[in-house]
Amino acid sequence: MTGRFPRTDVSVPAARSLVRHALAQWHVIDRSDDVLLCLTELATNAVRHGLRADDHFLVKAGMDGGRLRVEVHDTSRRRPRPRHPNTQDPTGRGLLLVETLADEWGVRPRAPRGKVVWIEFTITAQHLAEVPST
Repeated sequence: MTGRFPRTDVSVPAARSLVRHALAQWHVIDRSDDVLLCLTELATNAVRHGLRADDHFLVKAGMDGGRLRVEVHDTSRRRPRPRHPNTQDPTGRGLLLVETLADEWGVRPRAPRGKVVWIEFTITAQHLAEVPST
């Protein structure tokens, strides 16, 4: 599942809705809150730090066997790094949440420019909704 979003604050909930729909189609339930929170952080970073005013970011989500992967593509080459804010800092905790909740995450270059920030989650049978047999 893929979606393209402009650099606006309303794009973050729109990206979350796209991935929520994909998770429902794949019957992923138990890890859906973690996936959506991590996506929200990555999409917010793309909007705030990864795009010029006229750019778009791309969100891709896919399941391969027991792995769920979500990618956020933007046009900045600047690599995100987890910060360690003090208790008075109002921001800077997003990637710490991603590190804690995702099974794996990383960054790779994107051609012709930019980067892809990705998250992966192991999805086992216990994380899937029971699908009624037909």
